[in-house]
Amino acid sequence: MDQATYDKGREIRTAVLGEAYVAQAGSGDDFAKPFQDFVTEYCWGAVWGRDGLSRKTRSMLNLAMIAALNRPNELRTHVKGALTNGVTREEIREVFMQVAIYAGVPAAVDSFRIAREAFAEYENER
Repeated sequence: MDQATYDKGREIRTAVLGEAYVAQAGSGDDFAKPFQDFVTEYCWGAVWGRDGLSRKTRSMLNLAMIAALNRPNELRTHVKGALTNGVTREEIREVFMQVAIYAGVPAAVDSFRIAREAFAEYENER
């Protein structure tokens, strides 16, 4: 593991998803911990840590891809992260409208439902 990349990833992951989420994800058992370390180093450090795109743009891309892949748990997490990164509810709606056209209406229907729930959770966590 490259410690500097991991540390950068932990910093970004915490800023986007919150300390409680990162602490819970990182407290996994011996089975899951190596995977969480991998996610922190590579997803959050090596990719999210690049200068080429803003966090807001990365969040919008993630929403579209995760919605298209029909991953509701990750989508809920990343909707809240997108709000943290300055993506507006209106922009999230537009992302899911785009998803409807290119990945299918059922994916967008689920994404809108999950987003409404995530909006409420986000407000309650503040």
